[in-house]
Amino acid sequence: MDGGAGGGRGAGRGPDAPPALGALLGYRVYARRWLFLLVLSLLNCSNAALWLSFAPVADIIAHHFVLSTEQINWLSLIYLVVSIPSGVVAIWVLDSVGLRWATITCAWLNFAGSTFRALPSLAIKIEDPFAFLMGGQSLCALVQTMVIFSPAKLAALWFPEHQRVTANMIGTMSNSLGILMANLLSPTLVKKEKDIPWMLGIYIIPAGLACLLATACLWDSVPPSPPSAGAARCTSERFLEGLKLLLHNRAYVTLAVCFGGGIGIFSGFLALLEQVLCVKGYSKEFAGLCGALFIVFGVLGALVLSLYVDQTKQFTEAVKIGYCLTSVVCVAFALVSQLQGQTLALVTICSLLGLFGLSVVPIAMELAVECSFPVSEGAAAGLVVVLGQAAGALVVVLLTALSVRRAEPSTSTCQDGQGPLDWKAHLVVTSPPLHPCGSPGRDVTPCTPAAHLAVTSPPLHPCGSPGRDVTPSAPLRLTWS
Repeated sequence: MDGGAGGGRGAGRGPDAPPALGALLGYRVYARRWLFLLVLSLLNCSNAALWLSFAPVADIIAHHFVLSTEQINWLSLIYLVVSIPSGVVAIWVLDSVGLRWATITCAWLNFAGSTFRALPSLAIKIEDPFAFLMGGQSLCALVQTMVIFSPAKLAALWFPEHQRVTANMIGTMSNSLGILMANLLSPTLVKKEKDIPWMLGIYIIPAGLACLLATACLWDSVPPSPPSAGAARCTSERFLEGLKLLLHNRAYVTLAVCFGGGIGIFSGFLALLEQVLCVKGYSKEFAGLCGALFIVFGVLGALVLSLYVDQTKQFTEAVKIGYCLTSVVCVAFALVSQLQGQTLALVTICSLLGLFGLSVVPIAMELAVECSFPVSEGAAAGLVVVLGQAAGALVVVLLTALSVRRAEPSTSTCQDGQGPLDWKAHLVVTSPPLHPCGSPGRDVTPCTPAAHLAVTSPPLHPCGSPGRDVTPSAPLRLTWS
C-alpha cells in the first residue's frame, strides 16, 4: 500500500526515486550508515545482556555475595524503574545534543556500569557488594531507553525509504539478541561461585568494544546530504511542544498504549516464565528453552516482516494481524501453562508467541514515528518505550504480589525453599476486559477467566480498531470515523 504524494516525514513512502533523479535532487546515502548501525546494535545488545546477566544464575550469585533472592531480582528490576524517568530525559538529550553524542555518552555509561559492578568480585574486600552491583546496574539502566528507541531516529536520518524498516529492525532486535545471549552465556560460564568474576569480566568486553567504536568511528549525527525526500523535509517540533502534540494525537496514543503495554508484558513474560512453569513441574532448562525460542523466532519473524513491509508499506495491516495472532497465542499459553506434561505444546506456543508478537516490535516502532509527524523521531519512539518500561515494572511487581504460596504437596520443581507459588488468583484478576481482536465500545466476554498472559492481549488495535479506516499515506494519515 504505497503512499501518495504529499509532504511529511515519510513523503512518498513508496520506492525511492531512481538513482539518477536522486543524485540530481541532492539525495545520497553513505556507507558509514551501516557502521553507525553496527555500533548502536552492539551497544543495544551489550546493554540488554547486562540487564539479565544475573537472572539465570541468581541462586549462585546470591550465595556468593550473601544476598537474598529479592535483592538479586532488584538487579534486573532496577532497569525498568530507572529507565522510566531517564527515558524522558533521553528524549530531550537525543533531540538536543544529536545522535552521535548521545550514542557516545550511552556507550561510556554502559562501559562504566559494566566495570563498576565487577568490582566486588575482585580480590579487594568490599563491605557492601550489593551497593556496587546495584550502582553498576543503575548506570547501565540509564542507557537502556535511549539505545532502544535510537534506531528509529538513525533509520530516519541516515537510511533511504526502502531500508528504514530493515535498519530499525536490526537495531531494535539486537536488544533481543542481548537477552538471548544473557540466558545462554551466564549459565554456561557460571557453574560454581569461583566462576562469577570470569562471567562479570566477559560482559565487560562487548561494552568496552561498543565504547571504543562509538568514540573512534562516529563522526556526524546527520549525513552531509539527506538520503531521501522525507529526510530532507524532516523538521521537528520543540521538546515540550512535541510531547503536547503526541498526547493530543489520538492515533498515536492508541498505538503507544497498546504497543507500550506489549513491551512491558513481554518483559514480564521473560522475567516470570520460569516461576510460572516450575509450579507445574517443568525444569529451569525447559523454561530457558522456551524463552530462547521466543526470542529466536521473534528475531526471524521480525527479519521477514521488516523486509516485507519495506517493500509493501503495509504497516497497519502487519501490526493489526500480529496483535490479533499474539492475543490468540497468549490465551493458549494461559491455558496450557496450567497443565502438566505439555512440553511440546508449550514449546510451540512460545515459538509462535515470539513469531507473532516480538516480530511486530520494529514495525510498530516505525509506525509510531510515521503517525506522529512533525514530532521528532526520538520523542515519538521514546515515549512508547518509556510506557513499555513502566508497564514492565508494573507487571513484574503486580503479578508477583498476586501470587500465593501453596502448602500442599505438588510436582513443583521450584527451588526457592518456600513452597510453590499458586498463580491462579492473578490469572483471574488479569482476565482481559475486551476480546483480543475486539474493538472499543463492544460488550464482549473475556476469553478465559484463567488468562495469565491474557493481559498481553491488546484491548485496542494500534492506530485504530476493526471497522475504522486506517490508511497510511504520505505521511501516514490515520483517519478516525
